[in-house]
Amino acid sequence: MPLRSQELLPLQSLDRHHPPRDDNGNYNSSDDEEEDAMVPWDTAKPGIITRAASEGLSAQPLLEDSDLQRGRGETSYEGTGEVEARARRRHEMRSRSPSGAAVELAARQKYIIAAIFLVLTLVSFVVQTETAVYIQSELGWKKPYLMLYFTHGSWTVLWPFQLLILKARKPHIPWPAFFKSHLHHLRTTVRMIMVGSPHLSASQSRLNPVPFMVRRILLITCVLTIAGSTWYVAVNMTTPSDLTAIYNCSAFFAYVFSIFMLKERMRVDKIFSVVVACVGVLIVAYGDAGTVEKGKEVEAANRTLGNLIIGVGSVMYGFYEVLYKKAACPPDGVSSSRTIIFANTVASGLGATTLFVLWIPIPIFHILGWETFELPHGEAAWLMAISVLSNAVFSGSFLALISLTSPVLSSVAALLTIFLVATADWLFRDKSLSAAAILGSLVISGAFFLLAWSTWREMNEEEERTGRKKDDDDEAVFSESEFEEGDV
Repeated sequence: MPLRSQELLPLQSLDRHHPPRDDNGNYNSSDDEEEDAMVPWDTAKPGIITRAASEGLSAQPLLEDSDLQRGRGETSYEGTGEVEARARRRHEMRSRSPSGAAVELAARQKYIIAAIFLVLTLVSFVVQTETAVYIQSELGWKKPYLMLYFTHGSWTVLWPFQLLILKARKPHIPWPAFFKSHLHHLRTTVRMIMVGSPHLSASQSRLNPVPFMVRRILLITCVLTIAGSTWYVAVNMTTPSDLTAIYNCSAFFAYVFSIFMLKERMRVDKIFSVVVACVGVLIVAYGDAGTVEKGKEVEAANRTLGNLIIGVGSVMYGFYEVLYKKAACPPDGVSSSRTIIFANTVASGLGATTLFVLWIPIPIFHILGWETFELPHGEAAWLMAISVLSNAVFSGSFLALISLTSPVLSSVAALLTIFLVATADWLFRDKSLSAAAILGSLVISGAFFLLAWSTWREMNEEEERTGRKKDDDDEAVFSESEFEEGDV
């Protein structure tokens, strides 16, 4: 006959599929933060607890005799003990509310993580650009659409790579249990996006997130492909100056779309920063207009049409950044780790959509003679691999940067690559840095730091408003609790 300690009882609160909820039936995302909160599946079965443990806890009195006597003694003096108990309870609950220092610390940590992804974005973009230019100009492998297909399709590796890193942090958990918990984590994040809140009710936690996210990934992929392909189409139709100036003005359109789609407030300092950044791009693009090589006028015979095409690409790229923030980013209040994990997952979804859908034009272009299908060989092949992987790092970091900050700040930050690419050309390709490039880059850098400071202030203000709202909610809970106790 089995021992009593081995008899088991179901306990729903330990089940990962039935997470604990508050008194209102809402699911709190803090109980499900990434894989750090996972139950040790290899040491105990989820959802059960021993009868001996249950009975041991239930057999213990909630109050000792001394506590009962002390309570009676304290309330015998006109209820002074009860008042002190309420005050102590109020103090303990207030201590859990976010203070000004805690709010500032959270904003600082979020900005530090964003700064790391900014560095990854800049470095990976420079590597991707330099290798792509060398492959096309020096090695003669000019396949614009195929290169677009490879670079965007490479984003697929982000989610498997991220999964391996997360698993390495939890080596004691078996793969099946870990993978099941990770999928639950992702589904929960999608449900948060669906309802626009990190807190889910019982009915909201049962929503099917798959059709919702598939539709949004397809939409974002279409917008991204149109924005990226315009650059390759217009590159031989207009001048490099026009191409650089118009395409990099997407930061302005990102701010315009943010006002209408994200309900972002119009701030004078932000508008000024974006305008200054665009001025810096114009300085870089047209500062050396008099030194254009002979023959460029012939290449720009269809300059007007090319400028219109790249203008559409600039608008679409700004729209892509804001659309991603609107449609595929977790709501405010979600931790940075959850946000980054989901950003890489979405990027991997965009890459998978590219691989499985956008291969269709490749044979059509080959048959029509628009772009003959040919894979790179030799030096071009391994340089292409470096370029593709660099683009994957850039895209994952850029989407994480958008998720943590804003499309406007991320778009202006991307303009810093203009100076970095020019510096790389100077160091590795013996192209001198012009005065216009240096001046324009300084203007762009100044605009970025001004915008970063403005975004920092805005994030602090938002965190303070959230903290004050939570304090008000706690105060309402205190008042209601004291009212009910007074009735009793």
